[in-house]
Amino acid sequence: MGIARVSLSSLLTALGGLILLIVVVMRVGASEIAADVRQVGWGLVAIIAMGGVRFLLRAVAWRLCLEPPHTLSLGSAFAAVICGDAIGNLTPLGPLVGEPAKAAFVRRRVALGPAVTALAIENVLYTLSAAAMIAAGMIALLLRFQLDPAIRGIGELAVVATLVLFAAALWLLWRQPAVISRALGVAPRLRRHADRMRALEAQIYTFAARHTRTLPALAAAEIGFHALGVAEVYLTLSLLNAPVTLLTAFLFESANRLLTVVFKFVPLRLGVDEAGTAAFARIVGLAAKTGLSVGIVRKVRVIFWTAAGGLLLVREGFHAPTPPASTRSN
Repeated sequence: MGIARVSLSSLLTALGGLILLIVVVMRVGASEIAADVRQVGWGLVAIIAMGGVRFLLRAVAWRLCLEPPHTLSLGSAFAAVICGDAIGNLTPLGPLVGEPAKAAFVRRRVALGPAVTALAIENVLYTLSAAAMIAAGMIALLLRFQLDPAIRGIGELAVVATLVLFAAALWLLWRQPAVISRALGVAPRLRRHADRMRALEAQIYTFAARHTRTLPALAAAEIGFHALGVAEVYLTLSLLNAPVTLLTAFLFESANRLLTVVFKFVPLRLGVDEAGTAAFARIVGLAAKTGLSVGIVRKVRVIFWTAAGGLLLVREGFHAPTPPASTRSN
């Protein structure tokens, strides 16, 4: 019954997003948008490739978070990240489903516990980097542009939320409270998971102290993920012959991060991504048509990698990998 409700919710949100996309495209002009997308041409291959490298960087970060002696090949981690993202894009539960799916995908290559722990640590680092990206973009937007009161309020709220998030992260690292494990201990049905959650919390809190040499590489991977997002926007705007600066591309990508966070429950962020990008283009002095075209090109990239993840999931289901020799029965 729960699965049926999730499926219905996914269908309804996707339908709502599709209607919104159709309305925005018809309002801006379908023929003009189609001409813009055609103008991108073979540049779309480079944009899709950039998306793949971004997944690769998340895979690198995940591997760096694995506790020795556990290891995972870069190819397996890359495939798992693509599959997890595909599942997250297609369901309203987003990362609540997509992140565990990554660990499940590699369950025959690395133990589930270490894989989940490494994923949790990498997601904390990614969340903080994405929050910093959003806050930096909103601060630049507030300082450089004259904004409507409503837009200014959204920007200020995003900055405040980011400051609160970082303050909470610092407090957690300082106090190291067993928040989740204590909550599980209160619920009789979940009490048996409290010890494992307590161990997970301890590993997250102490990761930085135990892996000081790994932190620069981890930071480089997360920063590289966002830098490639900026590069993708810059390339797309250039191919559309739109006036573009590094600041404009940075602002677009920070707005995209914000849209991703807020509307992750919408499958593929259908409609809201394109409409939001079109509205944001006007804020930074570009035509709504240009913003909508950027959003549609981005959606083609998202659909490509979502389809790739779906194919990998099908292949994994029909051709399960051979377990490592150490796990086979004699």
